Amino acid sequence: MPVPVTELARLFPLESLRQETREQLAREAVLAEYGRNENVFEAGDLDEDTIYLLDGELRCAYPDGRNVAHIATAPHGRYSLNDAVPRRFTAKVVSSRAKVMRIDRRYLEKLITWDQLSRDENYRHFGSAAGGNDWVFRLLRAPAFARLPTGNIEKMFQLFEPVAVKPSEIVMREGDPADYFYVVRSGTASVSKYLDGAPQVVAYLREGDTFGEDALLSNLPRNATVRMMQGGQLMRLSREAFEAVLKPPMLSWVLPADAARLVQQGAALLDVRMPEEHAQRAIDGSVNVPLYRLREDVGSVLEPGSRVVVYCNTGERSAAAAFVLKRLGYEVSALHGGLGAMLRLLAAQAPA
Repeated sequence: MPVPVTELARLFPLESLRQETREQLAREAVLAEYGRNENVFEAGDLDEDTIYLLDGELRCAYPDGRNVAHIATAPHGRYSLNDAVPRRFTAKVVSSRAKVMRIDRRYLEKLITWDQLSRDENYRHFGSAAGGNDWVFRLLRAPAFARLPTGNIEKMFQLFEPVAVKPSEIVMREGDPADYFYVVRSGTASVSKYLDGAPQVVAYLREGDTFGEDALLSNLPRNATVRMMQGGQLMRLSREAFEAVLKPPMLSWVLPADAARLVQQGAALLDVRMPEEHAQRAIDGSVNVPLYRLREDVGSVLEPGSRVVVYCNTGERSAAAAFVLKRLGYEVSALHGGLGAMLRLLAAQAPA
């Protein structure tokens, strides 16, 4: 059910945002309706949403016995329900019905931050034309950026360098050393790789898509060629800027014991080394998709959106794989210390 932009314009702090930012949030927001005595959430719940009551009345019941009314038409109704997680109270519908709007909390914070930063007279990257900031909205919505601290957003945009590109221009070649991370601000591009001895197009890029991070994360040569289809503009970060602003929050590392626990709880164990390496020595129960084939083949071995622990020999390729998998919507962690660390743990746990 689409959310009318007019609903956002009366809510705090959404009323202070630009119209285009509210329109973007309206596209991302989710409406839900509840009947009397249904719970919108319960005390102790963990969720990722900022929640606004658009219609109806809730009773907010705290574990200590306190009860507070939240009424959509009251002055306080323009504010979201308390965002503390775990939830501090149970929100139960006491009216005949209630209409609730949910917005991903992290995305909302990022958009509010960008909306405010881009008002500064020294801000260089605001697009005043219609659709001129669509690349920003899509970039900040990408799963790989979910863990990017809001405080890093300003630094990232300050460090972006705009680069004009022409149709058919090759931005990077497979096998070249890594230098920059790129975001497509305008235009389209194709991504090709040498597969089975011939170049093959494996993906297309548009506004808000990123490329170039794999080699920066893995410290390996470029694993694809990117050629512009339509001319436009790219935004890029140098290796130094990427490692300072994006690399740390992009990666979620787990120690071997924690990785083993995640696997016991149902996470898939993914080996991103070459098939020859996997055949020679691997962790029992792991599946193998080499890093260079990850985008093309992972969907055939892993369920979309599933939990994954990824590993290689040392962690270098795992870092790049984790970023790719996050972009594809997987919940992923990289094994700290790689295969050797896990094998040492297993050896220590083995009976004497």
